[in-house]
Amino acid sequence: MAVEKISEFSAWFVLAFIVSSFTEYWLHRLLHVSPKHPVRRIFPKIGEVHRNHHVRNEAQGVLGEFIDYVKSAIPYLLLMFVVSKLAGIAWLLGAVFYAVFAAYSHQLQHENPKACFWMKMPVHYVHHKYNQWNHNFGLGVDWWDWVFRTYKPVEWIEEKELSQSGGFWEVKWR
Repeated sequence: MAVEKISEFSAWFVLAFIVSSFTEYWLHRLLHVSPKHPVRRIFPKIGEVHRNHHVRNEAQGVLGEFIDYVKSAIPYLLLMFVVSKLAGIAWLLGAVFYAVFAAYSHQLQHENPKACFWMKMPVHYVHHKYNQWNHNFGLGVDWWDWVFRTYKPVEWIEEKELSQSGGFWEVKWR
């Protein structure tokens, strides 16, 4: 019985992580829709804060990013409690784990993109560096850019990146 519970918990946790990465990818894409897009006619302010983020080209710290991700996703975080308490807890933890990971990854790509060893190319960094409004939307992972053909590889390491220092954990946390 315990093994079944652990397996079920693990499955819900992993599913929440994957679905959260998928959601983050599509929400980021949504923030880049053109002013003529039907969504912008309905929600004219969508992406306004995000466009300012592109102008500033900086993140707000891991904690600030995490809070923004979580406060807009509370119903999503609680979704699987309708299935069971175990599913709800696992889903909540998996989604929150992804939110922490995405917030950290976002901050790291703004401060030290070379440290993003789990991606061949730090897609969010490249997204900003080359003003790629239609490519490289992932924050924590690049899977969905590959799946939906928005991955656009570029030679991104230049003098600026070579001169960057700092370790894996040396980011703005707050």
